[in-house]
Amino acid sequence: MRRRLGRLAAAVLLALCTTGTVLAVSASPALADGCYTWSGTLAPGSSGEAVRQLQIRVAGYPGAGAVLGLDGQYGPATKSAVQRFQSAYGLTADGIAGPQTFTKIYALQDEDCTPTNFSYAELNNCNSTWAGGNVSAATAKANALVTMWKLQALRHALGDVSITVTSGFRSASCNSAVGGASSSRHLYGDAADLVSGSRTLCQLAQEARNHGFAGILGPGYPDHNDHTHVDGRPARFWSAPNCGVASLDGGLDPLGDD
Repeated sequence: MRRRLGRLAAAVLLALCTTGTVLAVSASPALADGCYTWSGTLAPGSSGEAVRQLQIRVAGYPGAGAVLGLDGQYGPATKSAVQRFQSAYGLTADGIAGPQTFTKIYALQDEDCTPTNFSYAELNNCNSTWAGGNVSAATAKANALVTMWKLQALRHALGDVSITVTSGFRSASCNSAVGGASSSRHLYGDAADLVSGSRTLCQLAQEARNHGFAGILGPGYPDHNDHTHVDGRPARFWSAPNCGVASLDGGLDPLGDD
């Protein structure tokens, strides 16, 4: 997208120089290309689809151990998440989503609403349809989008380092082929197995606690010494014993996830 804009700007500049024409360019609101565009400021008390779309983008900023609900209601939790997002990117952290906040979101996303550092293809190397899991294809893909925005927040918190997703959505057949548990969150589209060339698996697991992941499995948990698993299960379960990451109840993952 940025390359296309650069080529367009260069073409316009060349045309102006060639014709000798000088145009007065007025500032206009940033647009989200082929993605969602907000039409006005959002603040506590706002509601509706515009708020839900905002909640998806700030889902990675709920605070330590929390998960942000995507209910379309701009309540205290959403305000706090917006404040954390704003603070993370050097904006005025007033918890009100206005032009500066939306401009930053637009800069972080591609035309299909995915964050610039992650893609649907990366979150699904099983099939092209998102079908065959434990939820509808549309739900699995929507879950993956929220997961990607959480991963974008995790990536930024770790210094904008590269994070690789080695496994995302799986259909039942793909899950069976890799020996996944029958209740694996990969079947819901909201799970990702992670590695990073410049951060340890423990660093991934430890930082993930701050970015809206209810499920975290990592080093020290059975079969998780070569990746860190994060997901969006309904109830929190964390276990990466070698990293000091644990749920209050401890024990084995009730989902038997991988």
